Parts: sequence; structure tokens; C-alpha cells
Amino acid sequence: MFKTLNHIVISLISKVPKTIIKKFANQYVAGITIGDVLDKVQNLNDLGLCATVDILGEHTKEILETQKITNDYCDILTEIDKRKLNCNISIKPSHIGTDISNKLFTDNLNMIQKTANSYNNFVRIDMENSKLTNISLKTYQLSLQTSNNIGIVLQAYLHRTYDDLNKLDSNSNIRICKGIYNESEKISFKKKEEINKNYIRLLKLALSKKIYVGIATHDPLLISQSLKIIKSMNITDEMFEFQMLYGVPMKKYINRILDYKYKIRIYVPFGPNWYDYSIRRIKENPNISKYVIQNLFKK
Repeated sequence: MFKTLNHIVISLISKVPKTIIKKFANQYVAGITIGDVLDKVQNLNDLGLCATVDILGEHTKEILETQKITNDYCDILTEIDKRKLNCNISIKPSHIGTDISNKLFTDNLNMIQKTANSYNNFVRIDMENSKLTNISLKTYQLSLQTSNNIGIVLQAYLHRTYDDLNKLDSNSNIRICKGIYNESEKISFKKKEEINKNYIRLLKLALSKKIYVGIATHDPLLISQSLKIIKSMNITDEMFEFQMLYGVPMKKYINRILDYKYKIRIYVPFGPNWYDYSIRRIKENPNISKYVIQNLFKK
């Protein structure tokens, strides 16, 4: 019954006109061009918020396209420096080459990282589905040998993540998120309570290892628990930040965190691939599709 409902919801999404999806996406996607997104970043900075920029897209199949995306990220870093913005970047491995070769991915990442280093900026390697977990972690650890201006994402819904985190050194920089991909129950937690429990377990481990943590969540319970852990462990504000997605209505919790004078970073996606990316995310995770349908009817 549940699977049937998911298929119905996904079928409904596929029939929604692109113009309507665009109206919905506008709340969560910060435009098409580099100028568009950096104008939004400036607005966030003016509100006392940091930002991370992500070019929408993944699973690039052409070498020239991966090179274009790589150059675009380098251009973004240059413009961030020119505008003196409090902003860094996040990159999906499959967007810059893993579907073609691991070497292409690492070559493109090295070029971006070199540019980031020249501006004393920061690059985060995003985490995609479990097929890319090993190459993402391996590349991160190799990159960390030559630069501290790089980070990785760990997903709380994967069984393996606690061990992956335990292997990282104290000079690591991680973002902990729940995880969005529809993974097998053999390798992932499925129940919200289990994911949340593991999330807190990971947060405590990272803080005890003195690893810098991006606490990425919109879950009010996790936010409250994280604040209590930070206080109980006497963690300084130099060792963590809270992270949220652009457009998600979290003003109440943002204000609460800012009252503590803790750093908040907004993850800001943009680019011409907003539609394909949105549909792919919807199909991979039925929970998102139901959320989209509900919001479309609200509009």
C-alpha cells in the first residue's frame, strides 16, 4: 500500500507543469547565474549568516562538462573574494567526474582546491549515494594531507558512518546530515528515531575528538539536543556551526541559535539544472515528493 502511494505521488509530480515546479523551486534555488546566487549570499551575510554555494547537478557524463563546472567553481571562488563574502563552496563528486573516472574527479577537485587555497577559502566534498562513499572519503583524506581548507559530509542514516568518523583525525572538518538517498535497509537506518539517535551519537563523537562539526539539520528536536550537548560538553563556538538549507522556513530556530551567538551557515544551491535535480531528488526519496505535493496544493 505504501509503495503504491509513493508511485502515485511520483506520477503526480511528473505531470505537474515545469512552470509550477519552477515557482515552487524559486524558494529553494537561488537563481541561475553566479551573480544571482552571490547577490543572495550578500543578503544572507547582511543578516549575520554565513553561506555555502552549490552548483546544482550530478552524474556528469562528458569530460568537457566536468571541466566547465570546475571552472565555474573557480570563478565563484574568485567572485566571493572580490565581493568579500562570508561564503565557501560544496561540490558533488559525480558532478565533476566520478562517473567518468576517479582520476578526472581528483584532478578537477585539485584545481578547485588550489584556487580555494589561493583565496584562503574552503571546499566541502558533498556526500552522494553509498556507491560513492569510499571514493569521497578516500579523496578527502588525501586532500587533507596538503590543505586544511577542505571538508567532508557524513550521513547519519548509514550504519558505517560511526566507524568512518572514528577513523578521522582531529584536524578534520565534517558536516553531519541525516542523508537523503533511498538506501537499502541492509546498510542504512530507516526509522526517524534510529537516524536521530545515530546523529546525536555522531555529534558527541566528533566533538569529543575535537573535530570541527557543521550541524546540518532542520529537525527542532536535533537542534535542541545539539544545543544541550554543546553546553554540557563545554564546547567553544570555534568548534562547530549550525547549517540549514536556503529557503526552508526556520526563522524561529535561526533566531534562537543566533541568540547564543553561534554561527549559522546557509547551504545555497543554484544553477540551470534546477529542474532535473529537483525531479531526481523527488524520485529518489518519496518523502520529498509528498512534501512537494503538499506545498503545491498550499499554493
